[in-house]
Amino acid sequence: MMDLQNPIYTDEDAARAHLEAIRWPDGPFCPHCGEAENVHRLAEGTHRKGLLYCRSCRKQFSVTVGTVFERSHVPLHKWVLATHLLSASKKGMSAHQLHRMLGVTYKTAWFMAHRIREAMKDETPGPLGGKGKIVEADETFIGPSGYEFKNDHGWRVKRGHGNKHKVLTLIDREAGQARSMKIENLKAKTVRKVLVQNVDRKSVLMTDEGLHYETPGKEFSRHYTVQHKKGEYAKGMVTTNTVEGFFSIFKRGMKGIYQHCGEQHLQRYLAEFDFRYNHRAALGVSDAERAQEALKGIEGKRLTYRRSNKQATA
Repeated sequence: MMDLQNPIYTDEDAARAHLEAIRWPDGPFCPHCGEAENVHRLAEGTHRKGLLYCRSCRKQFSVTVGTVFERSHVPLHKWVLATHLLSASKKGMSAHQLHRMLGVTYKTAWFMAHRIREAMKDETPGPLGGKGKIVEADETFIGPSGYEFKNDHGWRVKRGHGNKHKVLTLIDREAGQARSMKIENLKAKTVRKVLVQNVDRKSVLMTDEGLHYETPGKEFSRHYTVQHKKGEYAKGMVTTNTVEGFFSIFKRGMKGIYQHCGEQHLQRYLAEFDFRYNHRAALGVSDAERAQEALKGIEGKRLTYRRSNKQATA
């Protein structure tokens, strides 16, 4: 349960100490040269709070240097609160809601949310599955649906699967881990590339009857399918219900909370939903622990406002 009276959400110094304890559990080190011994704190009377100095490279730094929080003018306690809110909200939290709760502008809240999503991204993912382990794979579509028509302004608007953003998600059933990525198309060549890069080939692959899985599936120890078109959703252990359960949460969040998502931002939203799923309560992770995991991910990442408006890579 979240304690809004906790000083880390209301006091800048408490938030800084909290962040330092997470980033530097064994004591501070210089983000410029990696020095840990010749580092000392500068006096607060003549320097701003939280500033440290490295005698080796002779550079000053704080706990936010080299992180997604660097050069932000938003108080640290608001960053900690925003991270907790985004981590604890199962289907996400809109920038408008953050804007109202944090008392910052909508533009600032939008940028903060994207920085936090960047922190949630797993930079060094290993292969899913393994010998005898089951990996489910399925795809979904995000975007407007329907048909081609003329709107009130006389513009011709195209809608349908061909115009939707395509998402492929993999679920390691035993570990309970999800990995999602935006893909350009559902051709067998594209799907194969995703599968072989993210799934151990000794794994058992389970998919629906999509033809794009047929050839790539032969490269794994076993490939089982369920025939959704025939109303078949489970044959004993053979099912894709786990990954479809993930999609149900993802789509509720994208339609009910975020509503509009540009293609250039989709991969960051996928990272957000993957992160919460991979650190969910069913795996014994509390909201506070999930938020701490997100804060651990801030290091070594930078996201400027200009870059946040460009396409996010998988």
